[in-house]
Amino acid sequence: MKTRFFVALLSVCTFAYCQTPQNTPFPQHRIAVRAGRLFDPKSGKLLSDQVVLIEGERIVGVGPADRVKIPADDEVIDLSHSTVLPGLIDAHTHVFGNGPDLEMQILRDSYQYRTLTALANANKDLMVGFTTLRDLKTLGAMYSDVDLRNAIDRGVVSGPRMQVSTRGIQTTGGFLMNGYSSEVSVPMALQVVDSPPAAREAVREQIAHGADWIKLYAAYQFSFAKDGKMVIPETFTADEVTAIVDEAHKKGHKVSCHAFGGDGLHNCLNAGVESIEHGVQLEDSDIKMMIDKGIYLVPTLYHYQLDREHDEKRFGGHSVAEISERSFPKAVAAGVKVAFGSGAGPFPHGSQTKEFAYMVKFGMTPVQAIQAATMGAATLMGWEDRIGSLDTGKFADMVAVSGDPTADITELERVKFVMKGGHVFKNELK
Repeated sequence: MKTRFFVALLSVCTFAYCQTPQNTPFPQHRIAVRAGRLFDPKSGKLLSDQVVLIEGERIVGVGPADRVKIPADDEVIDLSHSTVLPGLIDAHTHVFGNGPDLEMQILRDSYQYRTLTALANANKDLMVGFTTLRDLKTLGAMYSDVDLRNAIDRGVVSGPRMQVSTRGIQTTGGFLMNGYSSEVSVPMALQVVDSPPAAREAVREQIAHGADWIKLYAAYQFSFAKDGKMVIPETFTADEVTAIVDEAHKKGHKVSCHAFGGDGLHNCLNAGVESIEHGVQLEDSDIKMMIDKGIYLVPTLYHYQLDREHDEKRFGGHSVAEISERSFPKAVAAGVKVAFGSGAGPFPHGSQTKEFAYMVKFGMTPVQAIQAATMGAATLMGWEDRIGSLDTGKFADMVAVSGDPTADITELERVKFVMKGGHVFKNELK
């Protein structure tokens, strides 16, 4: 098994080594893709018998086969018996995470080793259809995600497009390394700040080191009351959250807030973050404010289904999953903007397509779930002009499945074709 993994990783890196350097013009290879069905996320409709023309890494034409002429010298990829969709976007990943044993990863593995495993994880996500990731902190590996993002962008290695949030921000006592003596100094998984001035300094430092997003942990620990409601203490004060958000916005950067609910979540909404991660226990007032301010919910439903049994043993029969199952449908029904995000890292990368089925099970239509992983996530990331739909001028990022995911969302668990920037990474539809 290990041999197959390293052979696969070597092949990825070998291919990437041969790619065109950043300062060399991209070879303008032309490709025509015949799509039996093409999903348009803006209308939510499947369009029949379409052609997508690609030059280099961009789409140069798209439309019905009877109107779009395929040039004689174009390479033709025949997906006429398949459903073609824009490349999928996972707006909540942790490529520096390799399972639940985070403490041992931080204590045992160097930044360099963890960056190699992050590259492998990112490519696992790519191979199941996620051509773009928003990665939300390095879990103690400092600014290594900036190097990974830049290496992919420059063609040094292959991988999905990435926006990164570097270290993440917490307060003292927020995201702890568990099980160690208080007399032992252990590394921190996040940057610690405990005042508004320190919060602004952390934001400045992270942006200076290349962060695209600022990620804060506005609430972390939780318990359950006797009535089954989650009790979720805030970490930061409202003034500290406001300082983080204000400083990031002044510098043109967006803010992601980890909060299950409670005052920590309220602080983030009041401060005007761009996305709430998890949002497990949403009050009606939270939902209204998210709609009024256009704040996205990134639900990570599958992750909590995996933790259900563990939670029930720990919390006397209660679980985060049961709370999210009640809040998420309310948010969807009210019209909260939703972006697909899995939280992959504590659970295996490349398995997060199961998130789609839970989004549908708990309130979304298949079309809405696909839109959340295409134009929804693209708009959250501010990249709606380059990804999220198959339109002229955008990157040629696309995936294909055999069946119809608008009828059976689990089709997206069986992605057969992956293209990023005009390069085919996977084709099982030949």
